[in-house]
Amino acid sequence: MNNKIESSGIKTIDEPHLRRVLGLWDLIIYGIVLIQPIAAIGLFGIASKGSHGHMVLTLLIAMVAMMLTAVSYGRMASLYPSAGSAYTYVGKGLNTYLGFMVGWAMFLDYLIVPVINTIYGSLTLQRLIPGVPFFVWVVLFVFVITFLNLRGIRTTARSNELLITIMVVVIGIFIVLAIRFIFQGQGWSGLLSYKPFYNPGTFNFGAVMTTTSFAALTYIGFDGVTTLAEDVKNPRRNMLLAPVLVCLFTGLFSILQIYLAQQAWPDYASFANLETAFYDVCRRVGGEFLFNAVAIILFIACLGSGLAGQVGAARLLFAMGRDGVIPRKIFSHLSSKNATPAYNILIMGILTVVVSMLLSYQSAAELLNFGAFLAFMGVNIAAMRQFFFLRPPGEQRNIVYDIILPSLGFLFCFSIWIRLPAPAKIMGGIWFCTGLIYLIIRTSGFKQKPEIIDFENV
Repeated sequence: MNNKIESSGIKTIDEPHLRRVLGLWDLIIYGIVLIQPIAAIGLFGIASKGSHGHMVLTLLIAMVAMMLTAVSYGRMASLYPSAGSAYTYVGKGLNTYLGFMVGWAMFLDYLIVPVINTIYGSLTLQRLIPGVPFFVWVVLFVFVITFLNLRGIRTTARSNELLITIMVVVIGIFIVLAIRFIFQGQGWSGLLSYKPFYNPGTFNFGAVMTTTSFAALTYIGFDGVTTLAEDVKNPRRNMLLAPVLVCLFTGLFSILQIYLAQQAWPDYASFANLETAFYDVCRRVGGEFLFNAVAIILFIACLGSGLAGQVGAARLLFAMGRDGVIPRKIFSHLSSKNATPAYNILIMGILTVVVSMLLSYQSAAELLNFGAFLAFMGVNIAAMRQFFFLRPPGEQRNIVYDIILPSLGFLFCFSIWIRLPAPAKIMGGIWFCTGLIYLIIRTSGFKQKPEIIDFENV
């Protein structure tokens, strides 16, 4: 805080303020880096079979739900800029107890992210080096990320941006080769077809909606842009547009990739391995070079995300231990050598190995979506209450922005969430009930305020 002497002789104090330096495109690029432009690739085989060849349609439906929800996120971010995002928005816009439960659901997502990356990274290694058991790859993958995180090594924003650039180049090559392959084999009728969106011979509404609950994983992470709300120029405009445009770009780019993949390999039931089916499409349109290139960049992406995901979960455990949400003695411990939450990293490593062997890639993704879509629904309701029912007297309400859009966002998210398979609902429900029981005990039956999960230091 700086003191100044004005010409009048009266001492004044300059209030500290944040420098708003980020523009709209800075936010969009940051959001794309978070989501990754190849997010739909790992879902291709499972989603294509589950939707009976309509994965493109599932991505489109999920994109609408995410864009509507992104409006609510952007508006709430202009009021409550926080690393906790959904947790903070629901806690302040609705109720602190509901906010805690959203934070508990987010905690599940933190735990599942390294599991998803471990499973897919290990499956990719199996495709590149066949013959080695899946369990061996899981242990090696987790050992590497745990070892690196214990040493305090983390991926940097610059390396992530380089990786994104390489991904876009490789996928750009796939797009060009896939267009050539389809045109040579099917002509314009193959390139310009409505069947990936609607094939009357195989369309099933229930299958499409159920698969949408899985394919929506493509968009998970778009809300990360809201954590930059305090650094953005013209936040009222840019924080509204950025999450929506991130979802739009991700959706359109993903739809293009999957549209071409479906047209290049229309027999969605013939893949030898559903989890890595996109690699087979790459081999068909671009030979071994494209097969290996896509497999390698996906493995590197899984490794980077696994590193970040594990240390993120470990730091969240540390924040919860430090704040007394969970036992301090173990979870708030920091290594004296490099100030890393070593115990938490080791705990996460063990949990990741165990859960990766118990869950399939699809089950892990659906479990992550269980918590994510609960948070999305909560944010839509919070935005409706905040901007319509709690708007100060004299301020004009906007029925479209304040009621219709968040209501539609909630309904779309609910329709996706309710279609999650039973195992995801059971596992997620057990986790949610555990959090509810814990909340009741810690607040003496809702008589005290719940502990605050500090996402700012994660």
